[in-house]
Amino acid sequence: MQNIELKVSGMTCGGCERSVQNALTSRAGVKSAKADRTAGVVAIEFDPAVIQRPVLEKAITEAGFQVA
Repeated sequence: MQNIELKVSGMTCGGCERSVQNALTSRAGVKSAKADRTAGVVAIEFDPAVIQRPVLEKAITEAGFQVA
C-alpha cells in the first residue's frame, strides 16, 4: 500500500468531502480516502499495483473538483 496527499480545490462542505471520498473509494485498489475541506487536501491509501495517481486524479475531477 502507498499513501499520498493531493491538493483538491472546490470542497466547501461536508458533502463535498464525502463526494471526493466516495469517488475514490469506489475505485478498485483504493483502501481509504480522507478529505479535509479546511486544508484543501485528500489523503489516499491505495495499492499502486492496481491503481495509479492519474486515475485517482481523474476520479476527483469527474466528481466535480480540481486537483492542484
